[in-house]
Amino acid sequence: MRWLKDPLSWLLALFLLLLWGLPYSAPLFSAWFPQLERPLYQQDSFWRLALAHLWLVVSASILAMVVGVSCAVFATRQSGRAFRPLLETLAAAGQTFPPVAVLAIAVPVMGFGALPAVIALFLYGLLPILQGTLAGLDSVPASNREIAIGLGMGPWRRLWQIELALAAPVIMAGIRTSVMINIGTAAIASTVGAESLGSPVIIGLSGFNTAYIIQGAVLVALLALVCDRALERLQRWLSWREG
Repeated sequence: MRWLKDPLSWLLALFLLLLWGLPYSAPLFSAWFPQLERPLYQQDSFWRLALAHLWLVVSASILAMVVGVSCAVFATRQSGRAFRPLLETLAAAGQTFPPVAVLAIAVPVMGFGALPAVIALFLYGLLPILQGTLAGLDSVPASNREIAIGLGMGPWRRLWQIELALAAPVIMAGIRTSVMINIGTAAIASTVGAESLGSPVIIGLSGFNTAYIIQGAVLVALLALVCDRALERLQRWLSWREG
């Protein structure tokens, strides 16, 4: 019964329970907010919004991982070291640029929907992954590389089996930070027509409906906690395997 003592199990159970139970909670919110005519968000299914939210985060995170790790690997090779300051500057600029501004610029080009939201999340989540991968690769002892060369490993084999394997916990820390940022930032995707758990929040803000805001915000917070716990467990496993 170890799962009963596991915070991840409780958080996941609570998140799923709320997804199932919120559509039946109209009497509760009516009692809390008697001044509201419609205290329960009913425009879309909470399950559908949660899946759409996850799709946005996963899509942007995978894209950020591919680009961030690839750029970091390139910047730590002999041929790419000169480009490292430029890559770090561009990634930092992408994160400091407000996501709302990215959406405002992307919508006229890409239209409304999920695509501009994924682009904004990708730019916002790229820097932690790039920095985490650079820090992880820099922390690999030179002696390990020399041993790998002595064993006759080629460059790609050394990168995969030695450098990335040893740097995995630090890289995972960057990915974890990026995903947490994107889960919260994805809530604003509803401003450009993309479905997400931020839809009740955005509609609640525009209609002065506090109940909608609470329903969306609680689900986003729980989703972030569940993902953070799951990624933390993966990071611990990678550190244990390295040790």
